[in-house]
Amino acid sequence: MDRFQEMQVFIRIAERGSFTRASDDLQIPRATVTNLMQRMEERLGTRLLERTTRTVRLTHDGEAFYRRCVRLVADLEEAEGSFRDVAPKGLLRANVQGTLAKNFVVPALPEFVAQYPGIELHIGEDDRLVDLVREGVDCVLRAGTLQDSSMVGRRVATMAQVTVASPTYLARFGEPATLQALEGHQAVNYISSASGRALPLEFTVDGEVVEMQLPSVVSVSGADLYTGAAVAGLGMVQVPRYRVAGELSAGTLKIVLADLPPPPMPVSVLYPQNRQLSSRVRVFAQWLREIFEASGLDG
Repeated sequence: MDRFQEMQVFIRIAERGSFTRASDDLQIPRATVTNLMQRMEERLGTRLLERTTRTVRLTHDGEAFYRRCVRLVADLEEAEGSFRDVAPKGLLRANVQGTLAKNFVVPALPEFVAQYPGIELHIGEDDRLVDLVREGVDCVLRAGTLQDSSMVGRRVATMAQVTVASPTYLARFGEPATLQALEGHQAVNYISSASGRALPLEFTVDGEVVEMQLPSVVSVSGADLYTGAAVAGLGMVQVPRYRVAGELSAGTLKIVLADLPPPPMPVSVLYPQNRQLSSRVRVFAQWLREIFEASGLDG
């Protein structure tokens, strides 16, 4: 195994904090990973990793060597990619927000698999904030504004949003015609996985975004729960229009304050800032942009 491959294995062990998880990710026998690290440390004449029964952590020298390896591997991959016109291949671990996966990504996956047969795709579904490095994930697809400065985002779509409430709720609280009329109303609070706080309602007034935090009797942390709570009459919510198209058609939800819409919601592919964008992530992000453009959501 050459030194480039050694560095790739070392990087994965450092990021995953485990020989076993690194072995699984790279599909290399556990014994090979262990022997490889022993030989690397012997050649360098220093300890790179502190091993305990439960965790693997970088030593001081290991931290410095890790930073150099990340740069070197990224530079070499970029250099090789610029001279070789070859299709991307290998394992791509992606995590996708649930409603985006259900409505857009999964239905179109056969096209991606056919176009890139050399990529082995592992997809997880989540709404929470994922630690890409520690969890061994290459990229995530999320809706919303990028808040984590350690992440780089590539926008693949923007989604029109609406403020909605159920007829039962509006019969009880009244249908507001202005922002001032929202006094006495309530919202279903959506709890951000990034901050742990409830997200405010947002309205576009004369080109400016105005935030309002309405009282709430129910708070949720999932997209389906959020819409379901609104249908149950528990308060107003703001969601991408596509997500409630069925409820709007059935009359179980109604748009309110249509002339003061929430700002469009961005959809982005996110990956760690300290990593070179691999060809696998690059083609996956481009493909996602294409399927959103085909859906009519991008813009």
